[in-house]
Formats: sequence, structure tokens, C-alpha cells
Amino acid sequence: MSWRKVGCSFIITVLVGLIHTSILANVDRVYWIAADEVHWDYAPSFPINPMTNTEFTAEQRVFVEQGIGRRYLKAIYREYNEGFAGFKQRGSEEAHMGILGPVIRAAVGDKITVHFKNNTRFPTSIHPHGVLYTKAHEGVPHTEGLVAPGGQYTYQWEVPERAGPGPNDPSSIVWIYHSHNNEPADTNAGLIGPIVITKKGFETATRKPSDVDREFFSLFSVFDENASLYLEANLPSCSGICDPSDEDFQESNLMHGINGYVYDNNIGYIMRKGERVRWYILGLGTEVDLHSPHWHGATLLHNGNRVDVTEVLPAATKTLDMRPDVSGSWMYHCHVNDHITAGMMTSFKVE
Repeated sequence: MSWRKVGCSFIITVLVGLIHTSILANVDRVYWIAADEVHWDYAPSFPINPMTNTEFTAEQRVFVEQGIGRRYLKAIYREYNEGFAGFKQRGSEEAHMGILGPVIRAAVGDKITVHFKNNTRFPTSIHPHGVLYTKAHEGVPHTEGLVAPGGQYTYQWEVPERAGPGPNDPSSIVWIYHSHNNEPADTNAGLIGPIVITKKGFETATRKPSDVDREFFSLFSVFDENASLYLEANLPSCSGICDPSDEDFQESNLMHGINGYVYDNNIGYIMRKGERVRWYILGLGTEVDLHSPHWHGATLLHNGNRVDVTEVLPAATKTLDMRPDVSGSWMYHCHVNDHITAGMMTSFKVE
């Protein structure tokens, strides 16, 4: 081999090493996130139920037509460009995320900076799970991190090893973040999102795990619109019985959804056969929010255990890995009977 070839090979090796080092270097992950008021539609396919391709039954219409119906004023987290110069449109890989806020990503050793703006009519915040923060950046009442309507605040969180994957975890894990002023009312309004922390050495430049081809997020929650910040604001949209103390009215406001959609109205869970697919499962709600997500046509690994059903409780999370091996459109739902009836179901597609 000539000295010229040896020299070129050495230069290439050095450049690759420098690129790899720059990717792995600890960074400050900066986000611009606002709490915005939106009109949310739990079942945009109405009057057709996509799961059965038939019209909604009388039992199903309790949740999508009676009372306030299927459209509610809610608050959600949305990601903006720097300086809040217009919010970022989601790409096709995030089409499934629905009501969830933007994914906040970091690797172990990074810092996270979140510039937050409250565009709602209520005091709100961002309270993170898992990461390291001081009281000033906790996002709870009686601290600087609770933001008045129209106000702004900058949160700073550290990502030590104890915030990342443990010995039995895969290369990334998920936490939640949510508003924590009137926590039940805030989260029923829709203010929740995911934080993904990747193990050091497994992160890409964007802090996604390098050993995964595709990631999906699923929030299993019965949004109780009776307990939302926006109940009074939504009452003028009600038809029929509109008494907040009426049991039938209360029942119609319990929206059993995955990422804020009911009866297979979620779209975007699309993958290819043989891909390395990571599922991040989140729970939220009350004592009725004991959920058992079930994937048809596939199995997954959770901490080394083989499953096709897992369980999640309010504010708990799970990270599971799948290698889909059969093409088709497959049902994906909570296996609690009442939740199936009320619409906590969608589908995923293997191409």
C-alpha cells in the first residue's frame, strides 16, 4: 500500500472519529413550546367508525354525539420555531401522536432548556418526570415555573445517568411532562407530552436511539371533560341534557382514547416488516385508568420478557420493542372491556 493511500485512510479515520465525537458530545437541547387552546375532535371520521367501516351504533354515539359531542375546546402543548416564530408542523412520522405535546429528546449527560409560553386563559406550567431540576424549574404552584396567561418562562433540566435507561432497559426510555397547577384539570384539558432519554453512546445527532428504525407513542387515557379546565367553556356546545350533575351527561364526557382519538380515528402507526420498532406507552388519569394495551399479530419485548399485552397506570410509562413479522392492518387496543366498548382502540399497519 502506498504512503498516499495510508495517509488518506488515516485522514478519513480521523474525520469519522471527529464526527462521531461531535455527535456524542453533551449538548444543550433547546425547545420552544407553548400551551395553546385548540378545538379538538375525538372522532373526525363521524358518522363512520373506521374500525368496522359502519356507522356508529347507538351505544357508541353516547361518546361522540350526545351532550357536548366529539369536539371540545382543549389545551395542548405545541412546538414552535425559535422565538415563537410560528409553530412547527408535524411530519408523517409524528402523525400518530395526536393530542400529545412535542417529544423532548436528550441523551444522558445533556442539558434541556425549554422556553415556555402560556397562550391559554389559565395558569399552566411544564412539570417533567425523571430528569434533574431545582425548585425554580419544577413547574408547580408557588414557584417561578408556574406561568400566568400570556406569560413566559425558561425551564432548565439536567440529564444525569439516573434519568436515562437502567440496567434492564433498552437504549432509550420515556418519561412524561405535564402541567401541574391544578394537575387533574390541567391534564384532562390535554396538557401532556413525552420525554425520551437515550443511553450515552446510543444517541444520534437528534438524540434518537441509533439502534431503532421507528418510534411510536401511545397515551392511554380516559379524558374526563367533566373535570377539564374548559367544562364551562364547552357547555354552550351541548345539546339535549346539559346538566353537569346529570349522570348521562357526565358519561358522555368520558373520552376513552389513545392519543386523544376514539374508535380507530388515530392514523400513522405505519411500519415495515422486519423493522426495529420501539413503542413508548404512557398512562394518565384516575383509578379507572388501568389499561392493558394489546397488539394483534405481533409480540414485543419488555425488559427481556416476551408479551403481546402490557399494563400501564396513571403517569406510568413502558418502553417495548417489536419486530413486526406479518404484513397487514392489525387491531391495537386496551383490553379492559368497558374501555373497548367506549372506543379505546386503533390499528397499526405493517407494510
